[in-house]
Amino acid sequence: MSMPAASSHADPLPLQEMNITPLIDVMLVLLVMFIITIPMQTHAVKVDVARGDTRTFAPDPVRNRITIDPAGVIRWNGAAMDRLTLRRTLDRMVRMPMQPTLELEPHAQARYVTVDSVLSDIKRSGAKNMGFVGNEHYARF
Repeated sequence: MSMPAASSHADPLPLQEMNITPLIDVMLVLLVMFIITIPMQTHAVKVDVARGDTRTFAPDPVRNRITIDPAGVIRWNGAAMDRLTLRRTLDRMVRMPMQPTLELEPHAQARYVTVDSVLSDIKRSGAKNMGFVGNEHYARF
């Protein structure tokens, strides 16, 4: 009997494909490191608000109140106005020798975009005496 010819599998050839598993592992580690090290992007309007006991402050006879209703209507002491008129009014108020207190009262259902834009206008105007009014609407029991 004759023996079968030697198989070609006796002398294995090197693999033609590159093992990419370590490369993928390194890339995933780098991706996680970049995600962790990227600072969180937050949008904030920084406004200095008085702190401490409000009873120690002298009462201010002149107060201006800005209200924002759920429909997005901005009111200055009850009179409806647009943002351009609000900016002009704030500029006049800031130029007064004694700045009156500015009270901001957004309705609980007012859109955040409207409240944020009004806060930005107040911050840009340079108003110093500002406070939030009506925070009891936001309390949850």
